[in-house]
Amino acid sequence: MGQGRKGSSDKKQRQKNRDDSPAPENGNKCRVCRFPLLVALLQLLLGVAVTAMAFLMLAISPSLMARETPHWAGIILCLVSIVGFFLYCITYQPDERSSTQFIVKLLYFILCTTGLVISLLVVAFAGHHHAQASSFICQQEGDDCVCVLDRSDPIARTFDYKGVSDCETITGTLVFYFLLQILLNLAQALVCAAGAFIMWKDRYQVFFAGTQIRSPSTQQWQKV
Repeated sequence: MGQGRKGSSDKKQRQKNRDDSPAPENGNKCRVCRFPLLVALLQLLLGVAVTAMAFLMLAISPSLMARETPHWAGIILCLVSIVGFFLYCITYQPDERSSTQFIVKLLYFILCTTGLVISLLVVAFAGHHHAQASSFICQQEGDDCVCVLDRSDPIARTFDYKGVSDCETITGTLVFYFLLQILLNLAQALVCAAGAFIMWKDRYQVFFAGTQIRSPSTQQWQKV
């Protein structure tokens, strides 16, 4: 009878320890929690918006240079988002035990960092061109619009926009497009920074979230 009661007591104690122990982490239960799908989705939407806006600007005049119509920045962000979607779809394994998972996460981190630098570069270019176009003094010459910053300066640089039938398009619409590019690429830079930070945090666990230890004396799980 004594042994039966002792066995029953030990069984209850083991059951209590199992109930108090931390639940094992399910790798496939909430992959969206491990990698925020919203980041990749925002990168895709912003990339498409930047690309579409760049082609709208290019439709104003073919004289606009590539740095003034940053469709390349939007295309790069679309590629970054595709890597993010692929990272979301692969099976999550703790501690990066899969070489594919490690390579894709590293690639996504590098691409997010590159996208951040490119977006800030576009913001700088768009800000410069916005300030410049806001000060333009333009006049119509046939099918072209010729603009200068200062009419009184005989050696001032001349900006010739071909295929523009109305100079208001340059001093009004184009300036507004530059402002939109600044806002879109600034948002794009913030999203890329968030994506790179998430990958860095996931790799190095910069935030202390608590460690589960078991006390040998009380045989209880404690969180510290």
